[in-house]
Parts: sequence; C-alpha cells; structure tokens
Amino acid sequence: ARKAVFKGSKAEQKVYRHHTRYPGGLREISVKDQFAKHPERVIELAVKGMLPKTKLGKAMAKKLKVYADAEHPHAAQQPQPLTINSRSDQE
Repeated sequence: ARKAVFKGSKAEQKVYRHHTRYPGGLREISVKDQFAKHPERVIELAVKGMLPKTKLGKAMAKKLKVYADAEHPHAAQQPQPLTINSRSDQE
C-alpha cells in the first residue's frame, strides 16, 4: 500500500470526513496526511467504496487485508504475489 501513487492534485484536494457524534465533531483529514500515517487505510477505503453497500459488501470488506509493506503475518499460507499492470504499461 505504501507504493500507491496519486495523480494530479488528488493527494491535497481529496478529504476523508467522519463525525464523532458530538456537536461540532466533524473531523477531516486529507489523503496526503492519512497516507503518511496509515497507507493501508487509504487503499481499504478506496476498495470499500467500490463494494456493494449491502450485507454481502460488508462481509467482503471484512475479508480484505491490506498491508503497508511486504511483511505480513500470513507466511504459513504461502500467498502468491499478484502482479497488476499499470495503465502506462498497457499502452
């Protein structure tokens, strides 16, 4: 997740907002700041936004595991790396 790249000015302009449920409790953080603190959360939120907003989508999101670097606690399962071609490679 740490290798993700943002095109244009999306890192500064895109903002995540959440409410603390207290009066005046609207909090916001830019993608740039969130990516510096927790890069895996940026990817998780992007994927969750693409999933259906139903019980099945919630179950699918629970199974999603994103890690900032190559180190992860799933060495016993022997996961295979997934290679994804970027758009610039296809052209």
